Amino acid sequence: MSQSFDAIVIGAGQNGLVTSAYLARAGRNVLVLEQRDRVGGGASTEELFPGFRFDTGAHRAAQLHPAISRDLDLSAHGLEMIPSDPAVFAPLADGRHLLLSASPSASTESIRAFSATDADRWADFNGFAGMVARFLTSIFSVEPPEIPRPSASDMRLLARIGFGLRKLGRREMEEVVRVLPMSCLELLDEWFESEPLRGVLAGVAVQGGAHGPMATGTALSLFRRATGSASGSPATLLRPRGGVGRLSEALASAARGAGVEIRLDRAVKHVRLREGRAAGVVLEDGTEISAPTVASGIGPGVTLLGLSDPATLDPEFVRALKAVRYRGATAKVHLALGELPRFDSLPGSGPHLSGAISISPSLEYVERASDAAKYGRISEEPYLEAVIPTVAEPDLAPDGKHGMSVLVQYAPYHLRGGTWDAATADRLADTVIDTLGRYAPNVPGSVEARHVLTPADMERRWGLQEGSMFQGEMTLDQFFFARPVAGWARYRTPIEGLYLCGAGTHPGSGATGTSGYLAARRILKDAKERR
Repeated sequence: MSQSFDAIVIGAGQNGLVTSAYLARAGRNVLVLEQRDRVGGGASTEELFPGFRFDTGAHRAAQLHPAISRDLDLSAHGLEMIPSDPAVFAPLADGRHLLLSASPSASTESIRAFSATDADRWADFNGFAGMVARFLTSIFSVEPPEIPRPSASDMRLLARIGFGLRKLGRREMEEVVRVLPMSCLELLDEWFESEPLRGVLAGVAVQGGAHGPMATGTALSLFRRATGSASGSPATLLRPRGGVGRLSEALASAARGAGVEIRLDRAVKHVRLREGRAAGVVLEDGTEISAPTVASGIGPGVTLLGLSDPATLDPEFVRALKAVRYRGATAKVHLALGELPRFDSLPGSGPHLSGAISISPSLEYVERASDAAKYGRISEEPYLEAVIPTVAEPDLAPDGKHGMSVLVQYAPYHLRGGTWDAATADRLADTVIDTLGRYAPNVPGSVEARHVLTPADMERRWGLQEGSMFQGEMTLDQFFFARPVAGWARYRTPIEGLYLCGAGTHPGSGATGTSGYLAARRILKDAKERR
């Protein structure tokens, strides 16, 4: 087994796999090292109970960067993306419900039951969200400039972004600039009055964060979600057939097809340095593997302060890196169900269960749920987004059974006066089941088994610092040229030959593979410039 490579990628998450595939396609001899027994990181599909397969981390997917879809031809590696329709089912305690569908007319009619004004504005809102999303996509698809020392090429990039903004039209440009720093509350106050619709959109805006929809910048989070959808609407749900893990497996297959070697159950202890530059890695078992280029798909803090020696780094850089906020506040609860949930006034099966089930009856409800996290407590009335993939794919569970995955907010990594132990995890599961039971009374009695992933579990299992699903909060001050820190947003690190390629870099979250794609381009460009 060769112990010398042109490049080593740490972590077989989706971004790491994309980086490895592009480096191999450029003729590099590439090794990927993954500490777990499977690829995908948080985008994995696993059998948690006999016969039940769950998307353990992410249960949503996004549109991949167009170049990745084109270059890696993932459909040839077994990937089939399936949109869920209706995308969102939002039940209310009084038995009513809101359905948001791919069909604008169907969504409009469902909204009309709550507000004729909102129904008439829904198409315009989606058009506006699509316009903002297209502008954001133009930013997310390019390498950020070096700030505060922009080069001539950086200035040309900023000019192109500015020109793209101007092309929207004067009024549209002003609106985009105006709304991005807003809170979700302020944005939705301008568009909608019905609380069920405001609650659903507020939930979409805060997913994966520790903040509530009244926090500054959450409008950006809502529009960012729209960049990963085919329709441009933030209220969409896209999933690979067979589970989110199929996307990771297809990327791994494409990487292997390009010549990448992937070794599982291989944990990296630290990055080797020679004369101040990366020279390979040392594994937990003591094995040394050489490579002049190392790319890390795990978080910036874990990579540079854990796998590297902080004493070799500039103190100001270390200070900036330690100031990155993670604040994970999301948990996952997986339930094996003996029967489908039965919501008031609706049958026990039907298309309403094929997408996401959003427990977000109002924007204020979501904000109150976030209040607990501010004080280090688990929300007693949490915001939930649940999916039941077995409605569309019965083979993911035993005959007649169903699996439900529930994203839970807010469950902060840092608990005041307690720790994430088995008793705390059980209490969280009880809260989730009780909350679901208020809307679907048969759920508590139908649970046959349950599995909880707390933020602490996510840190241990996937290396997500503080359980942050995005390897750092996606806020305005940790965005674009400031991700992970200003001056180091171009995938390089202060250690020559060591690069970052995970979600802690621009453009961050969303399973688009863009961070991995842009990191690979930077690595190859640097190598070309050195020759």
